[in-house]
Amino acid sequence: MQLLLSLQLMEKKVRVRFAPSPTGGLHMGGVRTALFNYLFAKKHNGDFILRIEDTDQTRFVEGAEDYIINALKWCGIEPNEGVGFGDGPHKPYRQSERKELGIYKKYTDRLIESGHAYYAFDTSEELDEMRKRLEAAKVTAPQYNAITRQNMRNSLTLPEDEVKKLLESNAPYVVRLKVPRNEDIRFNDIIRGWVTVNSSQVDDKVLLKSDGMPTYHLAHIVDDIEMQISHAVRGEEWLPSAPAHILIYRYLGLENEMPKLAHLPLILNPDGNGKISKREARFPVFPLSWKDPREAEPFVGYKESGYYSAAFINILALLGWNPGDNKEIMSLEEMCSLFEFERVSKSGAKFDPEKAKWFNQQYLRHKTDEELANEFKPTLIAKGITKDDNFILNFCKLVKEKVQFTHEFWEQGKYVFEAPITYDEKVIAKKWNDSSKDLFAKLADVFKGINDWNSTTLHDEFAKAQTSIGKLDMQLLRVLVTGVGGGPQLFDMLALIGKENTISRLESALAKL
Repeated sequence: MQLLLSLQLMEKKVRVRFAPSPTGGLHMGGVRTALFNYLFAKKHNGDFILRIEDTDQTRFVEGAEDYIINALKWCGIEPNEGVGFGDGPHKPYRQSERKELGIYKKYTDRLIESGHAYYAFDTSEELDEMRKRLEAAKVTAPQYNAITRQNMRNSLTLPEDEVKKLLESNAPYVVRLKVPRNEDIRFNDIIRGWVTVNSSQVDDKVLLKSDGMPTYHLAHIVDDIEMQISHAVRGEEWLPSAPAHILIYRYLGLENEMPKLAHLPLILNPDGNGKISKREARFPVFPLSWKDPREAEPFVGYKESGYYSAAFINILALLGWNPGDNKEIMSLEEMCSLFEFERVSKSGAKFDPEKAKWFNQQYLRHKTDEELANEFKPTLIAKGITKDDNFILNFCKLVKEKVQFTHEFWEQGKYVFEAPITYDEKVIAKKWNDSSKDLFAKLADVFKGINDWNSTTLHDEFAKAQTSIGKLDMQLLRVLVTGVGGGPQLFDMLALIGKENTISRLESALAKL
């Protein structure tokens, strides 16, 4: 298969496209489609195009186009041609603008003239009646096809002069594809291999709507031809429509110019029993002030949740694709060099939110302490806390092994900046006894005598105190100073809090308890 694909690539320059509709915010499946297109294009020194398929103006959402562009920019998978990224030789890249040039009508007329498409004048009421008749007849999948069209109002059943009058009077109509009856349609999918579908399962797709706007079925084919697209990479949900698309290429006499098809597997929820939920799949890149009108309320997405774009892209790439080994952490450049469609799975890919957090944690840990300090500084500024850069850097170095996101630094280590007002009740109930106050008061005196306040000295002096004073519980010491029962290495943390603050907190806790 690899040899065959390589030969195909030699014949035609790789040109792929991501073609979303501006109907709201992107979700994970769309971003993965864009990513796989990008990886394939970069692997083969090809072009990656952003095309906006806005043929359905009734679902257009203001701001959605900018949302798509910013999502791709945040992910680092920018097209080299298309809406928001610069014009190429095949502009414009919005289908609404291309419609004004008459591109789609030209191809529609060719299909009508060759007898492979026809005018349909059916009203919505007539279409509803047809569906009801078929449902009453126990037809499992009512559709407008080679059988039902014989009883409908279209240019195949109406007299020629009546069709002419309807067209001249600007009567509403759509143009439908004339799908043959009982014919096997075969095509080769790069991921799935040969697929055969009988035309009885394919309806007469609407190609051109009554407002003159093409549907997806016609528009994407015309644009792929005009833009010289070599590979059409899209989600599995379009697989049932592929036979109709094959027929359109065939009826236009352009089968040799048809892009190679690749239908990506679904992204499933963690237990694999269905598609990922809408909330988990959402991918906001704008602040919460931008609300998707399709949603009842604003939602928080991956960027807003604190994910690094590189971490998110890394896990997204592995949803349905295997690089060929057990390697999980990869840069975008590594993914580009390794990516091939032959390693994309046919079956659905489970998305595990906890695994996604793990990926983000790995990327966080690979950042320098200076980078993390710069990311954390705005949190301290917002809280009115002033610390020098070295203190913040050491804090991040101390806490980073305990967090998965930068925004967790504060919750994981706020006791470094603020003395506790409460103490872990479970630890106190379990470990505090009549002798504890006296023991830790003596430890405070030991701490007062330390001149070189660092983690090594603290460790050594605490060990000596265990012999000279009595058994001192380390977790109890942690709770008295920080209020919590767990955290980073104890003596490193005390060294960062400082001598005066540590002793002050210890004495305050002893007074309260």
